[in-house]
Amino acid sequence: MLCVVEKQRQRRKALLQRFKDGVDMLSLWYVSALLIFLSPEASGTNPGVKVRLTQHGLEYGRQIGIITLQEKLKTLKIPDLSGSEKVSPIGKVSYSLTGIRILDLGLPKSGVGLVPGTGVSLFIGDAYINLHGNWRVKYLRIIKDSGSFDLSVKKLSISVTIGVKGDDTGRPTVSSANCAASVGDVSIKFHGGASWLYNLFKSYVDKALRKALQNQICSLVAQAIDEMNPHLKTLNVLAPVDKYAEIEYSMVESPLISNSSIDLSLKGEFYNIGHHQEPPFSPTPFSLPDQDTNMLYIALSAFTLNSAGFVYNNAGVLSLYITDDMIPSGFPIRLNTRTFGTFIPQIAKQYPGLMMKLLVKAVKEPDITFQPNNVTVRVSSTVTAYAIQPNATLSLVFILSVNASVSAQIYVSGLKVAGVLSLNGMDMALMTSYVGPFQVKSLDSVFNMILKVVVIPKVNSYLKQGYPLPSIGKMNLLNTQLQILKDHVLIGTDVQFGP
Repeated sequence: MLCVVEKQRQRRKALLQRFKDGVDMLSLWYVSALLIFLSPEASGTNPGVKVRLTQHGLEYGRQIGIITLQEKLKTLKIPDLSGSEKVSPIGKVSYSLTGIRILDLGLPKSGVGLVPGTGVSLFIGDAYINLHGNWRVKYLRIIKDSGSFDLSVKKLSISVTIGVKGDDTGRPTVSSANCAASVGDVSIKFHGGASWLYNLFKSYVDKALRKALQNQICSLVAQAIDEMNPHLKTLNVLAPVDKYAEIEYSMVESPLISNSSIDLSLKGEFYNIGHHQEPPFSPTPFSLPDQDTNMLYIALSAFTLNSAGFVYNNAGVLSLYITDDMIPSGFPIRLNTRTFGTFIPQIAKQYPGLMMKLLVKAVKEPDITFQPNNVTVRVSSTVTAYAIQPNATLSLVFILSVNASVSAQIYVSGLKVAGVLSLNGMDMALMTSYVGPFQVKSLDSVFNMILKVVVIPKVNSYLKQGYPLPSIGKMNLLNTQLQILKDHVLIGTDVQFGP
């Protein structure tokens, strides 16, 4: 009986353990899946904008960085040094070095490279530092001597790796991954005091100063690298465009660092201000071409511009009322029932001698496509025609659907990208008529003229204002070139930073 009870107890224990193991495995799987889902690298988010920093850009950064680092190293503060050593033949000698300050410092040779997957390597060679200070010694318990000294450090080398990654704001950040400083030749010239003492403790002073310099240098290099981060935080991750829109340039994944470049993948998406609604389409993958002539390359995908159309359409601003005073005075076609009555006689009969007003309104966001050397914008809209009654009330005349194809020229102006549109062609169809049936084809010339002289110039005056490119600090673009490629526009440029 007891054996049966014991077997049942063990069976229950085994079942409970299997259940527990199953729960633990399920929990582990669930947590792992959740982490994978939440991981930016695994989320499958494609960038709308890509930025590439080439070796030429790194070289320019090296020039700026060396100037900054040189100024930083001039703040080296060598602490007062003291010690005691047994020096033959006089015995114990106590010494101190005080008031050490830098007279001159130079970094004549330097080089920069990339460490794939990590960041940037910086090497400085043949650097030199000239210092001045005071010395004091005591020996044989009662004898003291003092004077000044000049210290010359030559063949100083510094090797540092700068790690590059993203922070929680979607901006790049840098840090010192490792640093090594090596002091080559050190020569000391003593002034004052008994000259026979100099060589007795010179080697000890040399050793102490070398150690102090090597410890200080890497600390200051790390500080100089950390001081780059406030500048990197000026990346306009959420740049205002106008009262309706802003564009987000936060990184969607960690920087990709290869042997030849640093690539940043940015969101590159327009949003309504204060309301970040995702569009019903997403970025498609695209690759940067293998170019390295310029310091910097910025690739803007069709997704970025299409998200702008989605935002402005949501804001209800893709519409325009057209009145007769917007048409140049020299044009024979006027917005009145007499002109339209020429093409549609029933308009002149039903509304004789009245002015007219048109409402052009997009029915959905424009569709922008990039093909090599060609940008096409397709716009689906309605045109509603009104007759203006003497009491200013509006009478509906007709509603047309208009599908227009527009070519765009994109250019860079300062730190903004702008555009100019020109009409390719359009198709019209009658949706509703309040004056009876008529042939829409008869109005082709009228609406071609209205689009060319009123609507497109209005749009171009807005596009001329441009929208901001991703930028850091007081950055200016030089030698800018622009190429229209498949699914994106590529901007190649050199950069220059202000003070």
